[in-house]
Amino acid sequence: MGSIWSDTTCLEPRPALPGDLEAEAVIVGGGMAGILTAYYLKERGIESVVLEAARIGSGQTQNTTAKVTAQHGLVYDKLLRTAGEEKARQYAAANQRAVEEYRRLVREKGIDCDWTDCPAYLYSAKAAEPMRMEAEAARRLGLSAAFTSETELPFQVKGAVRLDGQARFHPLHFLKAIARDLTIYEKTRVETVEGGEVKTARGTVRAKHIVFACHFPFVNAPGYYFLRMHQERSYVLALEGAQRLSGMYLGTDADGLSFRRSGELLLLGGGNHRTGENTAGGKYELLRQSARRFWPESRESAHWSAQDCMPLDGIPYIGRFSGSTPDWYVATGFGKWGMTSSMAAALRISELVTGGEAADSAVFSPKRFDLPASAKNLLEDGRQAVKGLARSLLTPPRAELEALAPGRGGVVEWDGEKAGVYRDETGELFVVSVRCPHLGCQLEWNPDEKTWDCPCHGSRFDYRGQLLDGPAQEHLPAHREAQVKGSSV
Repeated sequence: MGSIWSDTTCLEPRPALPGDLEAEAVIVGGGMAGILTAYYLKERGIESVVLEAARIGSGQTQNTTAKVTAQHGLVYDKLLRTAGEEKARQYAAANQRAVEEYRRLVREKGIDCDWTDCPAYLYSAKAAEPMRMEAEAARRLGLSAAFTSETELPFQVKGAVRLDGQARFHPLHFLKAIARDLTIYEKTRVETVEGGEVKTARGTVRAKHIVFACHFPFVNAPGYYFLRMHQERSYVLALEGAQRLSGMYLGTDADGLSFRRSGELLLLGGGNHRTGENTAGGKYELLRQSARRFWPESRESAHWSAQDCMPLDGIPYIGRFSGSTPDWYVATGFGKWGMTSSMAAALRISELVTGGEAADSAVFSPKRFDLPASAKNLLEDGRQAVKGLARSLLTPPRAELEALAPGRGGVVEWDGEKAGVYRDETGELFVVSVRCPHLGCQLEWNPDEKTWDCPCHGSRFDYRGQLLDGPAQEHLPAHREAQVKGSSV
């Protein structure tokens, strides 16, 4: 099922790349970050080409909850302690500027995207003190934050942080308007980038400046971004007949939920987990249980999921890709905050491309490495990578083929080798390699979405082996004889 954004938007198809060409700049990725970067480069006199593997806005932009806010979880108290006040101020200012820039574009261009100004809240049902500390930190950094114990939520909270001057919108309606006059080629997957050449199966684009705005950079070296972040998934229900909240809410407890209104619908989100670590499933059902508990008369009208890149220290990587590639730029590691981070990235990269140096360069610099702020996540990401490789090389298949019920998937033995098998409701088998083509980790079955997910770096594939999310660039090898064999099992 698609998101309410994709189900209510008709985006004009763009042509595929017609062959080799040259441009001043090429942007890899047609989501919010890529389209905004192309827009601001055009405003600065730089004509760019956007290359999108599928359709613009068809990745994480269509799956966001579309909160436009500088309130990014419990971030500001942590930043003051780990990064210092100067960088914390840069982060706060850049993200509040992003909110204001969206607001300016919507108003000046008359963009019909359901823009609604509203407060954003963090809340905890278990502890008030972290909320007080976060509110104080945000105020110290110039944001209009305040601690409160009063919310609209259908349960009591110990404390909350209210941040005024934030907003929500329809991301694809906004994207459609901003992309209108840009040069975009769809269904053009970038395969390799070498120097100033961006190569696809449809042709090569040569450019002075190259921007990677493709969610997770697929170039392993230089940059080594696959060592510097992991990916997480989360889930959303769109509910009819639920409470009409005026604010946006995010719970900071381990089982915290996200609430956000969209017209007559309420978006209820949660169920976060590291990609590749949901073999038990049940994430949508947990949200449905919460919906029944809070609003017994509500009805589910849609459900979908999202994927987010989580950087080691919680701060996006925005700027020059690496020291050895001064004309490459990157925008990645947005965490759960893709909308404001996309705008912050577009503003910063467009300034760098045109010879400027953004005031917030230090906090977002991809060259940074803060060991105290990153150590815990660095160790966990390393542990997950080792575990994923060990599963691929050392562990035996976990399931018996005959035991796979209709609608289930698992890692089984197939022709003497480990394979990923899904049995559909009619009994047909779909058999694919269980080895991730990115770096070889073993894929795991996600029963909530019927996908094969990589626990190391977050690549995802549907049950037929078709690539859904990178950094992998290839589909999974599939066993063509599976249907024949499946009929005899």
